[in-house]
Amino acid sequence: QVLLVESGGGLVQAGGSLRLSCAVSGRTFSSYTMGWFRQAPGKEREFAAAIRWSGGNTYYLDSVKGRFTISRDSAKNTVYLQMNSLKPEDTAVYYCAAKTLTYDTRRYTGPEEYDYWGQGTQVTVSS
Repeated sequence: QVLLVESGGGLVQAGGSLRLSCAVSGRTFSSYTMGWFRQAPGKEREFAAAIRWSGGNTYYLDSVKGRFTISRDSAKNTVYLQMNSLKPEDTAVYYCAAKTLTYDTRRYTGPEEYDYWGQGTQVTVSS
């Protein structure tokens, strides 16, 4: 069993920054892909960013590229999402997710592809 616990959400003005954290516990993670998704009211859950635990390869949703940075700290078993230059349209509940047994190189951007989810943390960006 894998447990994901997010933290770091809050209210920020447009142009501001937040850093989300996702503490990961359970099995070993070397084969994992870790993702951040977001869901705004009335909308479907949307991929934002992902990182391969082994190797650190990253990829992003086009609309957050250059503003968001995903990273992981293996010593702390924690994944981060640094969000800069936030916009009102970034307002959503942000979820951390884990996809186990990732041995290929393709990108995983669909929520149905992930095996474990955190409870979510609210990010609100005011204009």
